[in-house]
Amino acid sequence: MPGAESHYVNRAAWLRAAVLGANDGIISTASLIVGVAAAAATRGDILTAAVAGWAAGAMAMAMAAGECVSVSSQADSEAADLAREQRALNESPNEEKVELAHIYEERGLKPKLARQVARQLMAKDALAAHARDELGFADGAAPKPIQAARASAVAFSVGAATPTLAAYLSPRDAVVIVVPAAALAFLVALGALGAWAGGAPVVRPALRVGFWGALAMAVTAGIGALVGKAV
Repeated sequence: MPGAESHYVNRAAWLRAAVLGANDGIISTASLIVGVAAAAATRGDILTAAVAGWAAGAMAMAMAAGECVSVSSQADSEAADLAREQRALNESPNEEKVELAHIYEERGLKPKLARQVARQLMAKDALAAHARDELGFADGAAPKPIQAARASAVAFSVGAATPTLAAYLSPRDAVVIVVPAAALAFLVALGALGAWAGGAPVVRPALRVGFWGALAMAVTAGIGALVGKAV
């Protein structure tokens, strides 16, 4: 429709998976690099740990498998809810109509208008009306496990590559500084990109992702330094 505003709910599943995958790839790999470097390891040890961490997260498809299982469980739960709702519509359509009208009343419609709206929507597609307004399932936002898994796996690989490349290009003595700085910049950019792709303001998500990423790397660096001194 001309002039209609754009919505981003259809991007929710793959966008969430991609942002989480890239975020985990950056933080886990950068934290691993910083922890190993803080333990006074050699350059070869640092790069070996980085590549191993990258492989463990992406090549073994751990991220993709977890995302697929998670989203598949959500899809199964929603399918079960829809089946229960369809049975209720078949067995007691009048009660379901009253229930739907009551929902519209709570949202501000007058009782008579609420009943009219419920009747007309159920006449067109009763299950869709109840799925949307009673169960809260958004149109076009159904879980897509394979899409989410692919987005997560690819994004993890891209995210893990950035701190690995920074470690490779930086001098050994500067790894503990260069990698966290590069990872933090990538995390802030990722937070801003994810917010922009979802149609949200970018500043707060960018700062939030950067803060938690910096905290994770700081904790890992501290543990690595302690272990390095102990051994």
